Amino acid sequence: MTSSGPDRPAPVHVADLLTRAAADRPDSDAVVDVTAGTTLTWSALDAAATAEAARLRGAGVRPGDRVVIALPDGAGFCVALFGALRADAVAVPVGPGSVRRELDVIFSQAGPSVVVAEEAETATAEAAAEAGARLLGPPDPDAAPGGPAPEHTPEEWGGEALAVLVFTSGTTGRPRGVQLSHRALLANREQTAALRPAPVTPNDRVLLALPLFHVYGMAAGLLQVCWAGATVVLPGRFDPARTAEVLVSTRVSVVAGVPSMFRALLDVPAPQLREAFGGVRLCTSGGAPLPAAWLTAFREATGLSLHEGYGLSEGGPVITTNDLGRPPKAGAVGRALPGVEMRLVDSDGAPLVTDEPEPDDPEELIDDGSDPTDDTGLIALRGPNLFSGYWPDGHGGPDADGWFRTADVGYLDADGDLHLVDRSSDLVIVNGFNVYPREVEQVVGELDAVAEVAVVGVPDDRTGAAVKAVVVAAPGSGLTEEQVREHCAVRLARFKRPAVVTFAEELPRTPTGKIARRTLAQL
Repeated sequence: MTSSGPDRPAPVHVADLLTRAAADRPDSDAVVDVTAGTTLTWSALDAAATAEAARLRGAGVRPGDRVVIALPDGAGFCVALFGALRADAVAVPVGPGSVRRELDVIFSQAGPSVVVAEEAETATAEAAAEAGARLLGPPDPDAAPGGPAPEHTPEEWGGEALAVLVFTSGTTGRPRGVQLSHRALLANREQTAALRPAPVTPNDRVLLALPLFHVYGMAAGLLQVCWAGATVVLPGRFDPARTAEVLVSTRVSVVAGVPSMFRALLDVPAPQLREAFGGVRLCTSGGAPLPAAWLTAFREATGLSLHEGYGLSEGGPVITTNDLGRPPKAGAVGRALPGVEMRLVDSDGAPLVTDEPEPDDPEELIDDGSDPTDDTGLIALRGPNLFSGYWPDGHGGPDADGWFRTADVGYLDADGDLHLVDRSSDLVIVNGFNVYPREVEQVVGELDAVAEVAVVGVPDDRTGAAVKAVVVAAPGSGLTEEQVREHCAVRLARFKRPAVVTFAEELPRTPTGKIARRTLAQL
């Protein structure tokens, strides 16, 4: 077993997960990189991470330095991540293929000393040069260490020391760095592992059709596999038919994905899909709301339920999950993990209270005529899995009592399950990625021909939601939809670009002058 026990201290440094798994299961598969045709055992991954740590130290990386990792999903990313952590650096994952504008903002804030990227990533290379960072190519997954791992003191560089800096858009659209310590990431892995049945066991082979630079794929996915000493299967670019084949060929037993991925898999012929999932015991969904119709359709097609959860970067990231031992409840994201405290608060942070005490008899709760959505509030959290505030000075983190008030709005039903009903910001979640309207509005507004623009999310059958831009063009400008799209194509990541562009003479507004976003979505 790889979990900590009474005779085995819990790890305090994320890179120690490799050390532990390599000691316990040296010859077991750790990473199956389907695209590259590469499989690394735990001993091989541990050795390659040590070699990468030495390479980074040789390139001038010192403890606490930021190392940007801009690599595609695969064995190379895994080696780069653990190599940076083993060098006591702060890993900064970014999406490969990110546009220059986004990279410049992140690099200017993070101040990386080294950027690890594919040579063909021109925008990344240019951004690295502008930031004064040294550019290194991908690590060699087959590399063997030329010596011992760089020395470090886990008590000093584990624990509260930063492990990962994840950039997520703020409500103004400017990316903010979420500071995740070794303590936070490891606590969330232990909290998740405490669920029963366990979401990942040493014998599982876990398919991650998720981007590893995203905290869901990296922490809830890859690091959870490492905690258990299981096997991660990385299929590369998602394709429904190919994924169905990979499930069989790599003997996958657990699938982690976003709702739109499971929806796309329904396009695979029913007999083939059911056969593909024949060896799968658990499917988990996160990153975006799961429509009830998709849950039902997937269960009918495969015989498996989708267990939905809720998380956020600031939480390491997993906060709640539908009970893995009972059928999932459509529309609910379940209960808080063991060790995570959750409550609903008002805009001032005060806990919501009811006017009447709860009845002693549980049967009195049944059909009492009340509407639980009347008791909606902001979700507040407390636990060792929480972040250390935003980069660089830790502002915006948990308060003096350890509580962090999120921007998410929800309510608790009679069973104590959390339902998400809104965002206090106007967040749009596309394929599990956060898109803040303000950022897209700023980019579209750069066009001289745009007098005004507002962005809203609209339902999409495949991605869950899509970005819609409603543009008021300057008189006589002759602005076209194609011009808007071309402008966004080189300034925004693909998932942030407007899928729908419409024009209006004026934007709908509320009596107080705010943009009426519900009306906007119908234009």
